[in-house]
Amino acid sequence: MIPNLKLNNGIEIPAIGFGTWQLSEGEEVEQSVSIALKAGYRLIDTAKIYGNEYGVGKAVRESSLERKEVFITTKLWARDLGFDNAFEAFEESKNNLKLEYIDLYLIHWPGPSPRVWLDSWRALAQIYQKGDARAVGVSNFEVSHLERLLDNTTLPPAVNQIEFHPFVYKKQAPILNFCVANDIVVEAYSPLAQARQMNHPVILEIAETYSKTPAQVLLRWAIQHGTIPIPRSSNSQRIRENLDVFDFELQEEQMLRLNNLSTGVSVL
Repeated sequence: MIPNLKLNNGIEIPAIGFGTWQLSEGEEVEQSVSIALKAGYRLIDTAKIYGNEYGVGKAVRESSLERKEVFITTKLWARDLGFDNAFEAFEESKNNLKLEYIDLYLIHWPGPSPRVWLDSWRALAQIYQKGDARAVGVSNFEVSHLERLLDNTTLPPAVNQIEFHPFVYKKQAPILNFCVANDIVVEAYSPLAQARQMNHPVILEIAETYSKTPAQVLLRWAIQHGTIPIPRSSNSQRIRENLDVFDFELQEEQMLRLNNLSTGVSVL
């Protein structure tokens, strides 16, 4: 059973999710999401720019689960920023998904103009107040963006989704600390660093200690930092393995060793 975290508006969100970035529209994303749902995932993350919202929605609709059992996230792309544009983009995403509501709607990137993304946030606030999205938030927002947003709204973001894994820990820790202090849940995308460091000796050593995979160690590290990791895979075995991270706990010394792998190099 996956535990839940509570967002600042009182609704609950699963403590781990399934990402769909780079999963192609059609059979690949439909099968992957279907496998994830059968494995026990209840948080599915997509975005308009991923081009696979239709397949995500289809997999959810064709599952044996009730709509309320699945937490769906999608995102407002940079080209759609702006007050009116945000409403139109939201409706397009909802129509693509063919779901009656979206659980979490995020501004995908802040963009260069604070005025434009602040206007977008006003639109998201109205979407939330109408009940079309159960929660709203942001993605890739740094501390300066969050400070400006909080100074200009009465509705704080429920979530900030950022790249988060040991190799960017020191760079991203200030964002995580700010979010924790302001009751904003952090979602961790690319929590496995796109599998580029799976053979790192520190990760392999810790994995062997617990008879776990390197991926499971990285996901557990993200969870113990209070974030919600969103791993992505199209491999059925890895999809199931990535969910098996709630039966062990990393020691403080192991957490510190993983923290210290930080090089500041993003995988994007």
